[in-house]
Amino acid sequence: MSAGPRVGIRCDAGADSGVGHLVRCVALAEELRSRGARPVFLGAVRDSPWALAQLRERVLPLTPAPESPAALAALARALRLDAVVLDSYRLPPGTGEELRRHGLPVLAVVDGDPLGQHADLYLDQNLGAERRPFPAGPVLAGARYVLLRDSVRRRARAPRRPDRVPEVLCFFGGTDAAGVAPAWAQALCATGMPFTATVVSPAPFAAGTPITVIPPTDRLPELMAAADLVVTAAGSAIWELLYLGVPTALSWVADNQLIGYDELVGRGVAAGLGRAPGPEAVAVLARLLSDPAAREEHGRRGGGLVDGRGRERVADALLALVR
Repeated sequence: MSAGPRVGIRCDAGADSGVGHLVRCVALAEELRSRGARPVFLGAVRDSPWALAQLRERVLPLTPAPESPAALAALARALRLDAVVLDSYRLPPGTGEELRRHGLPVLAVVDGDPLGQHADLYLDQNLGAERRPFPAGPVLAGARYVLLRDSVRRRARAPRRPDRVPEVLCFFGGTDAAGVAPAWAQALCATGMPFTATVVSPAPFAAGTPITVIPPTDRLPELMAAADLVVTAAGSAIWELLYLGVPTALSWVADNQLIGYDELVGRGVAAGLGRAPGPEAVAVLARLLSDPAAREEHGRRGGGLVDGRGRERVADALLALVR
């Protein structure tokens, strides 16, 4: 039996840039490998042992990648790649065009703006992307194409008991690159409502009796499924929460998250906290902590938007480019 196609996945992760790009690419790599393809990551993981462990535990190779498009194309040829996935906001705009010039099919994963990348196919998994005009070319758009890891797809949300003290999970990506977790922990305490909380932060801090602070963990899907409410940013983890049907209160920590924030909050799929944990955000959190029906309504609206098969659809389209 001949070996499957070699697919290069160009993305980075780190304390300053977050790990969302890597997490969704790991989900795609899991699907590609299940079909006999051979994914290899091209890039760097900086100051995030948790992110690096995601690759090591799955035995997904990581090769340092040069910055220039020509050098990346040369590396792709040296590795005998059959296709390349680009998922980074920091790549030079001509990267996709240079790879294609050397005969390599390119899938570009984007969040709205293609940032000058030319590709054979684009993926924008954001909710509502299918309704927005896309300027560049063929696009797999919307929640039908959300990339979820195995650890999420095999998880189910635990049954709820509306009479219990609500359990809150608070996290902001795999690295909390913006350093906002302590402020949101303080906002939860400011509600004056009974709760217990787990806050994920790479930097430990004192948070008070009802809050346990833990470092980034592989148990995040388990913690999501057990939570009565999740406080997070409108990044890539929101798709995992929608799949699990967990009530979510959203902020945003980067401008490129605002489109997703507005869409999710506008549909009532998540409660909106705004960007900063001020008095209005505290009031929203107090309402959600005190009213089980109100928070469960958000989870009900979000449930079913992500069916867990998006990565299969993306892999179908990507592998069709190399056949």
